[in-house]
Amino acid sequence: MTDLQVQHISSRDNALLKDLRRLAQDNTGYRKQGRFWAEGEHLGSAALARHVTPTLGVFSESYWPLARVEYAVAAIKNIVIPDALFATISGLESPSQMGFVFDLPLLAALQPQLASVILDRVQDAGNVGSILRSASAFGFKQIIALKGTAALWSPKVLRAGMGAHWGLQLIEGVALADLALLAVPIVVTSSHRGANLHEAIKNQALPLPCAWALGHEGQGVSAELEALARLHVRIAQPGGEESLNVAAAAAICLHASAAAGL
Repeated sequence: MTDLQVQHISSRDNALLKDLRRLAQDNTGYRKQGRFWAEGEHLGSAALARHVTPTLGVFSESYWPLARVEYAVAAIKNIVIPDALFATISGLESPSQMGFVFDLPLLAALQPQLASVILDRVQDAGNVGSILRSASAFGFKQIIALKGTAALWSPKVLRAGMGAHWGLQLIEGVALADLALLAVPIVVTSSHRGANLHEAIKNQALPLPCAWALGHEGQGVSAELEALARLHVRIAQPGGEESLNVAAAAAICLHASAAAGL
């Protein structure tokens, strides 16, 4: 990597490193800086596969000589820092030794006809990231996050999303009234109301495309959002559990829609 121009930083108090710590450790830090931190080779590869260009590459001193060429040349600028300093940036127990900073995408306008997932105050970052992965896998390209939902570009959601972010249109801070713009029907999951999902599939009752609404881990979908739904479905649980984790329910419902459309 000796032919590449890089900046070496060794001071813990460097202003850029302070900003990186905020991005990596503050769930909503990206909103203030207009950029976000993606740590590790997997997220980096996922972005580059979608032809998304990072603005900054950050590498530990031990990793830099071993870095794959595509990582080394991907960003507009690279910095190399001591391993101990990289550990102060990383939000992981075992730092990945490399990461990229990306500019936050411009705020997208809601697309009325697009197959969508509505997140109603889903607060666990792991659940949100997992739902994004399922949405991407099953062709639901628009994520509409109502106010109170976990920050979509936070480091924890990015890690749980495993690269799904770059294949989706993400809209945050949406008010319930904004859902009036949707031209696709809203489908709500419930543990106690509506037809069984397998019956809806059998009867070809699932609207395609649609917007699946998924609610708060404890409270579920709000009554106001339920009132907007064209269809309510529940997932049969012959094993007797009271309810499913919201991310598991999302995977089942989104797969059902994808299969119905084949």
